[in-house]
Amino acid sequence: MATNSRIKLISLVALLALVAGLSLAQDANTVIQNARKAMGDLSSVQYSGTGKMGGLGQSYSPNSDWHVTVITSYTRTIDYPSRSSKEELTRTQENPPDHGGEPPFAGEQKQVNMVSGEYAWNQPGNAPQAAIAAVDERQLQIWLTPHGFLKAAAENNATAKSAKDGGKKVTELSFMAGKHKVTGDIDDQNLVTKVDTWVPSPVLGDMLVETTYSDYRDFNGVKFPTHIVQKQGRHFTLDLNVTNVRTNVENASLQVPDAVRQATAPPVRVVSQKIADGVWFLGGGSHNSVLVEFKDYGAVVEAPNDENRSNAVIAEVKKLAPNKPIQYLINTHHHFDHSGGIRTYVAEGATIITNEGNKAFYEQAWKQPRTLDPDKLSRNPRKAIFITYKDKYVLTDGSRTLEIHRILGDNHNEFMSFAYLPNEKILIEADDFTPPAPNGPPPVPISLGFANNLYDNLQRLKIEVVTIAPLHGTVALMSDMLKAIGKSGS
Repeated sequence: MATNSRIKLISLVALLALVAGLSLAQDANTVIQNARKAMGDLSSVQYSGTGKMGGLGQSYSPNSDWHVTVITSYTRTIDYPSRSSKEELTRTQENPPDHGGEPPFAGEQKQVNMVSGEYAWNQPGNAPQAAIAAVDERQLQIWLTPHGFLKAAAENNATAKSAKDGGKKVTELSFMAGKHKVTGDIDDQNLVTKVDTWVPSPVLGDMLVETTYSDYRDFNGVKFPTHIVQKQGRHFTLDLNVTNVRTNVENASLQVPDAVRQATAPPVRVVSQKIADGVWFLGGGSHNSVLVEFKDYGAVVEAPNDENRSNAVIAEVKKLAPNKPIQYLINTHHHFDHSGGIRTYVAEGATIITNEGNKAFYEQAWKQPRTLDPDKLSRNPRKAIFITYKDKYVLTDGSRTLEIHRILGDNHNEFMSFAYLPNEKILIEADDFTPPAPNGPPPVPISLGFANNLYDNLQRLKIEVVTIAPLHGTVALMSDMLKAIGKSGS
């Protein structure tokens, strides 16, 4: 009898679980239907406005907001059936320009970012440029819009539960969009007020992307928010005030250019250039590194972009100095395009040399889960070892010396540092002076301000430079920088 009772109990529990599951699914469908009824259903939408952008990973200091630029014009057109989106925007620098920053620019900068199905591209002029790495994120952004969220929730078997947001009762819908978990809040007016998801970041791991929608208005029978704020990594990347909305626009789907269809992801290239005995400039991409050989080990300056770049640089280092382990990785500043590959060196057993202002940020960021894009360090964890300094650190083996100095008064990054080889008179620096390409446009005024401040620091420290190994661009002479900042006669 006892056995029969247990069987009946187990069966009852299973039945209740099944009923509960069906109830949740039914509740989710009801929530979606009510929201569609309240907000209106549409196949395409175009919305326009103005606002501000935050440059992801480009804050002045590790814990401040991302670098801000002003959006003077913004239009986004989405066609849901074809999974296509066209984002057009014009932006300018704040006045005065905000500390921190992406590549400096003067005047207006126009961007056109597109995605259609499995293809993404940019259209800076008449020639489309494939953006293969952006496909996943741009597709995801379509389903983060209010009406896109409801469509994706209906198609991906969303579940529903009661929740609270800021003390207000909401219904939370959750579903998986590919590898991405997506959750969204529906308020008591049946409006989508928030949508969250997570995307992989080389620095922050599974990075939270949270988008809030407020101040809904009726546009030809469709309710649409007039204030959109998106945060990535807890700081805003978009703050948009919507002024105009068109629904079910004609010709909203995009034709993918043949050049984009035929494009393939370029391989990661590392091109080494010997600039002194035992000193190698490692270029071949948008960002550079430098190998400095000591008697028994090697030190690499900068680990930019991501693990793929670091793996390629490490492989080249092992060819150039096969019997010298990489003992140190020197990091100039925390901007994500300059720190995205540091964890790869930690996995290799290297000690990280960085300013004391960066250590706590890295330690906290590297604690985050990395389930979306596991790297070497997450697969084989080991504790990161840091050497930090306030203003100066010297690395030497008795014959070769490498100095690391913090740049005071730097408007690009609070803890920006450079490396200097006194015997070779080689300066290794990031972002403050990028030699212009041959026959290319001269540096913009903002970047010249960075270069002038770098020059002032070199004068303050009484550092004599002959060769500049920039972490963007190509090897140059100090005379090139002096000419750029109008001090060639000094």
